[in-house]
Order: sequence, then C-alpha cells, then structure tokens
Amino acid sequence: MTHLTLQSITKRFNAAYAVDHVDLTVPDGKLVCFLGPSGCGKTTLMRIIAGLETPTAGTVTFAGRDLTQVPANRRDFGMVFQSLALFPHMTVAENVAYPLRLRGVDRNARAARVAELLDMIQLPHMADRKVTQLSGGQRQRVAIARAIASSPKLLLLDEPLSALDAKLREAMQVEIRLLQQRLGITTIMVTHDQREAMTMADEIVVMEKGRVAQVGKPLDIYRDPVNEFVADFIGLGNILPVTFSGDRIGLPGGQSIAAHAAMRIPDAPGDIRLLIRPEDVCIRSAAANAGQNALPGKVTFVRDVGASIEATIDCDGFTLTAATTPRETPDLRIGMPVFAELPAHACKLIAARAEH
Repeated sequence: MTHLTLQSITKRFNAAYAVDHVDLTVPDGKLVCFLGPSGCGKTTLMRIIAGLETPTAGTVTFAGRDLTQVPANRRDFGMVFQSLALFPHMTVAENVAYPLRLRGVDRNARAARVAELLDMIQLPHMADRKVTQLSGGQRQRVAIARAIASSPKLLLLDEPLSALDAKLREAMQVEIRLLQQRLGITTIMVTHDQREAMTMADEIVVMEKGRVAQVGKPLDIYRDPVNEFVADFIGLGNILPVTFSGDRIGLPGGQSIAAHAAMRIPDAPGDIRLLIRPEDVCIRSAAANAGQNALPGKVTFVRDVGASIEATIDCDGFTLTAATTPRETPDLRIGMPVFAELPAHACKLIAARAEH
C-alpha cells in the first residue's frame, strides 16, 4: 500500500514553529483535507510533503521510501497551486502536455494522453484555446489535468478553489471529488473552508498553531470534536462555559439541564464547555408544555433565507443560535417568547480552548 507517513515533522523559521512535531498517516486512495485558520501550518506541511520545503526535523515516507531529502521533481507528485500557475502564452493542450514533454514522452503518446485528459475534464473542444480565454472553472480543470498528466502517485491541492465565486466553488468541489474517486488517486487538499472540507474529504486533519488538533471523518469531527477550538472551527456551534456535577450541567445564567446518561467527560484539566449545534436546538412556543431541558427565552434576531431559518434566542445570561425551517416554526419573529429545548443526547462536554 502506498501510504504517506509523516513522523515528527517539524519546521522552524528562526525561533518560530510553523509545524510542530506532526505525526500523520494518509491512507492510500483517499482525499484528506488539511483544515485550519491562516497561519496554522497547513500550507507549510503540504510544501514539506511536496519537497518545496525541507523539514527542520522528522521524516516523510511514501510507499516505504524515505523522501525527506528527495527533491520535488523526483517525488512523482502532482500539485495544483492556489494561483493555478498555468502558462498564459500556451494553449490548453500545450499546458496539459507540458509535464509530459519534460519527461521526454514522444509526440504521439503526448497527444493521446492530452486528448484523454481533456475528455475527462469535459473540455475537448477547448484544446487550441489560450488559457487566458477560459473561465475560472475551466482554468481550474486544466490545472488539475496538467497535474495528473504524468499519472502521479499523490496529488496535492493548495487552496485551489479560493479565487472562485461561491456558486462555481461549490460546483468545482463536487467535480474534483468525483474525479478523485474515479481515478482513485491519493489526494491532499489544503483549505481554510470547513464547508469545503466537509463536502470533499474522506478524512480531515484539523490544525492549530502548527500541531494536529484532531484527525477523523468529517461527520465524526463535526459531531464529536475533541476541544473548543475544533468545535468552534468546524461549523456553527453554541459553546457555553458550564459546570458539571452528577447528572446536571450548570449553565451561565444559573439554570441547569439534565445530562445524557452516556455523556463523556473531557479527559483534560481546566474548564469545560457545553457544545450543542444550532440544528439540535429545538424551538418550542411559550404556550407549549416545556419538556426536559427546555429554557425560557426571547427571540432577538431572525435570519430567514427561505429554506431555513436561523434564530438567536436570549436565555437570561447567555444566547443560543437555533437552526430551523419555516415548516417547523412558521411564525417565528423578533420579540417572541419561546422555549429553547436542548436534547440531552445532543449536548456534548468538551475541553475549553487552551491558553498559549
């Protein structure tokens, strides 16, 4: 199996750690996203994998071979940069053929491979156009075709969709994911967009300040984050400072709710937080019978985007964000008294954000 393995990878720039003792295995044939805020080390880690940066310490191993000191042009990896780095003076076909020409592939074999790739990215009719005449999505596809032209064993994507508008970006997320699955090529993608990572990845590596905060499947990380940083970065969440005693969770306003019998207590020193996702907060009318874990409150903000509604509820000492639909809460309005129900099974206790 052609696993990529990183062992104790560290990269220092003077006294600052860009990457701090990262251990990671990327499984064969999967799409893995490095996700995190700007400055967390994700791009530096990808550049180390690509051979564009040399680690201060640690080893990069691929298919059992130590690549730590192997130059980028001998790693047999394909890469798509944020800027795409296409050659503006060349046609689409010439751009795709470029890596094959560097490898000395003969003209007939080059032409056949280019035709195959242009069919794959659904641009066979664009072969003779200059890349400057293409749309953003078309240029993106050409950059990917060029990166996979020489059948690399690993594909690296460095925030390749960041320059696209929102609608095209979402369409390209699906296109790249389907292409990756069809080719079965091991792929690492750097992004700071959690929605993009959730859409595309088999596995997400969440990074914080040069370290790996959590690794897992997208829904596992969303539903079961290890700490406040991961919970706050992956999706929207209500995160409240709480106390825990017996089977009760003490809330900031002095109220308390029942804990789930199987609730896991964070195995970490320091403060704890309660996490409940907005879609798990149930809005009940004030006239309804309040169930367990129902907190009285008042709606202070409503964002209605047609198919969904986001509401902010003031619960005396703290606020909650709830996500609902017009069918569930047809008359929701600002100033309306409600109960915000926090189902015990949806409440998670997590470690508070560490102070560095």
